[in-house]
Amino acid sequence: MPVLSPCQLDPLAHAEDGVAARLPDELRPLAPLVYDLWWSWQRGAEELFRSIDPQRWEATRRNPVKLLRDATPSCLAAAARDRALVARAEALALAREEEQRRRFAPLSFATPERPIAFFCAEYGLHGSLPIYSGGLGVLAGDVLKEASDQRLPLVAVGLLYRRGYFHQRLDRSGSQHEYWTTATPEELPMRLEVDAGGRPRLVHLTLQGREVAAQIWHVQVGRVPLFLLDTDVPGNDAVDRWITSTLYVADRAYRLMQYAVLAIGGLRALQAMGIDPSVVHVNEGHAALAALELARQEVARGTSFDGALERARRRVVFTTHTPVAAGNERYQREEILQVLGHLPGELGIEAERLLALGRGDPSDAGQPFGVSELALRASRSANGVSARHGEVARRMWGHLWPERGAGDVPITHVTNGVHLPTWMAPPMRALLDRYLPSGWDEGDARAWEAVDGIPAAALWEVRNQLRRRLVEYVRQKSVGDRLARGEPIEYVEAAARAFDPAVLTVGFARRIASYKRLYLLVRDPPRALALLRGPRRMQLVMAGKAHPADDGAKRLVQAVFELKGDEAAASRTAFLEDYDMRAAHELVAGCDLWVNLPRPPLEASGTSGMKAALNGGLNLGILDGWWCEGFDGTTGWGIESQPGPDEDAQDARDAAALYRLLEEEVLPAFYERGEDGVPQAWVARIRASLRMAGAGFTTRRMLRDYVARIYPPG
Repeated sequence: MPVLSPCQLDPLAHAEDGVAARLPDELRPLAPLVYDLWWSWQRGAEELFRSIDPQRWEATRRNPVKLLRDATPSCLAAAARDRALVARAEALALAREEEQRRRFAPLSFATPERPIAFFCAEYGLHGSLPIYSGGLGVLAGDVLKEASDQRLPLVAVGLLYRRGYFHQRLDRSGSQHEYWTTATPEELPMRLEVDAGGRPRLVHLTLQGREVAAQIWHVQVGRVPLFLLDTDVPGNDAVDRWITSTLYVADRAYRLMQYAVLAIGGLRALQAMGIDPSVVHVNEGHAALAALELARQEVARGTSFDGALERARRRVVFTTHTPVAAGNERYQREEILQVLGHLPGELGIEAERLLALGRGDPSDAGQPFGVSELALRASRSANGVSARHGEVARRMWGHLWPERGAGDVPITHVTNGVHLPTWMAPPMRALLDRYLPSGWDEGDARAWEAVDGIPAAALWEVRNQLRRRLVEYVRQKSVGDRLARGEPIEYVEAAARAFDPAVLTVGFARRIASYKRLYLLVRDPPRALALLRGPRRMQLVMAGKAHPADDGAKRLVQAVFELKGDEAAASRTAFLEDYDMRAAHELVAGCDLWVNLPRPPLEASGTSGMKAALNGGLNLGILDGWWCEGFDGTTGWGIESQPGPDEDAQDARDAAALYRLLEEEVLPAFYERGEDGVPQAWVARIRASLRMAGAGFTTRRMLRDYVARIYPPG
């Protein structure tokens, strides 16, 4: 087969060249930058792209690839004449080149030739790549960014969802309606992997008894390549082209096929590109089938199944992220065999042997096949994502090791963290640059002790600045949301004057699920409304999506909307539709108080509160997940929730505790000011919270834990 000339190669493999071709010479350094998401956590990069065309920057949802593809020649020419802009572009491009030349960290167990392979069903890297739904994806995105910063030899594998996750629209009653949009690959920061002949590189696997092909998209995340598999390939039938279309698709067979493409197809994709990982990190059970693909490869070399499974196990580590039943999917025997009926034959075993690997009790043929059970059995290391979650996971999964006592169940924990350069707002970073020693963002707890030396007035001014920015964002977003759903003009106008930049601003934003208990905020309407009135009051901003199939969660949002007829609620509460990473950045930076009310022990970790803390926000939360480690009495407020058979009684106790803390402790601490206008008690808690979050809850510390305790063999 002849090798194609460059002009005949698939154009999507050379998307960067296409962008460069329409740029003036002075702006050519931007072409490689926009195809490397490294830019997204570099200081000044967003301002650089915005300055090219501010209106188009917002219209493209801050997507620099689409910005440069769509910008008019006259706009690009004007930017090329701006010497300061060109100088910033050249400096950023030079910094990227220098970063790429740095050597990888020396590890005994992983090298660039045999890297760590990180498998996850979703990645929240930036709003311009919409292949995430919530916390799991955003955490995975933070992991890749931190791996790049620490120069770890790591590659990542996921799926390209052209329709991504759903968009949310609420009607006037608060009922959620979902819709999807289809992404255009040419407008995304990625390129197509091609073979030596310039044709899309394909991998093949068997699903439902037929061969399915998947192509591979390459997303560069600093030093980390992320490979996304995509079955929308000519030659696949219409059903199979749809497999990777939608994140967390409702149909169970489609979801199982997605997990097979992710795990089995993902390993084959790495193999096709000459990558043989030393460690396979299965991040949540979606990719559990990776262990069986590793075993299949060993069987194909002549190893017995038992030997092959043991060899696979030595390479696999597993992180479980949820104790919620719906997050640990299980499939009936017929569902597994319908999609993967060929797999037992390829492994050289009977179907029942395969199915037993995913059962809670391997001997009970009536039990379903669980992906988390498979991952736990087929990995050499398993961990939860907080100290509390580690304890819960050991109790939850202890039956898989009936010969061990509760304290000997082999599940440890690595508490989650967040990527500081992504989530700390520029004003707070600038403040810490002035007062903390050089290298303060490297995770050294001693450096964070210098927070105590920051003048209270300086800390308070940054908080005021971030709150003012959030208030402006909430006003604009609320007006748009209310107009779009046809609200009465009085209610729309209330949004235009909503929120006061001097008022305590409380945030509750996360995936809306029943166990997150959004409804506790409005469980006692008169008491809730009283908190919104008076000279010492609060204002409340909420956001989040309910899964399309979770009708109970959808009703929680409607309960919030029942208060909108009250004047105080209309102007001092806002529910922001279609929560995404852009909104998350604004909320975690601008809210004074971040509220989290899960029903314990169902919050495995949570990370949004960590992000708020890094911006000087305080947390008020149920003592579950990460907050059990973050709360010490000075860093915010904690509620000890006592589970029991009567959930309504538990809700009543927790709501009463929430209202009491807000009325008696939070509001007084915020509004009691000295002669300088600074709330000294509040700022003291900000200092304690910043020290806590900066030293203990960043991905810098988190990945160091994985490198020290999880990834090394033995």
